Amino acid sequence: MNIKELLLNGKSFSELLKQFSIEADDVRIQDEDVILSDQILKHQEVVKESICIEGKNKEGIVNFFGTLHYNLLSKLAVFEMQGFEKITSPQVC
Repeated sequence: MNIKELLLNGKSFSELLKQFSIEADDVRIQDEDVILSDQILKHQEVVKESICIEGKNKEGIVNFFGTLHYNLLSKLAVFEMQGFEKITSPQVC
């Protein structure tokens, strides 16, 4: 199970995506494969990691910055957002 799936199991992350009109399929967690493959982190019960989550909507890209708290043994993950940025798509004339 990947981190995105764990976050989507919780109601607050799904609500955050709704606020920005982002579909779950249009979300990417940067460096997720690196986080999940870290052998040291695999043996810790609870891990905190600074991450960037990229979401795409009709207006462009939204990057969410914050802290991921997760426990892969219990299959729980929470995203604590510290900020975000919107990158709008250029208008074509």
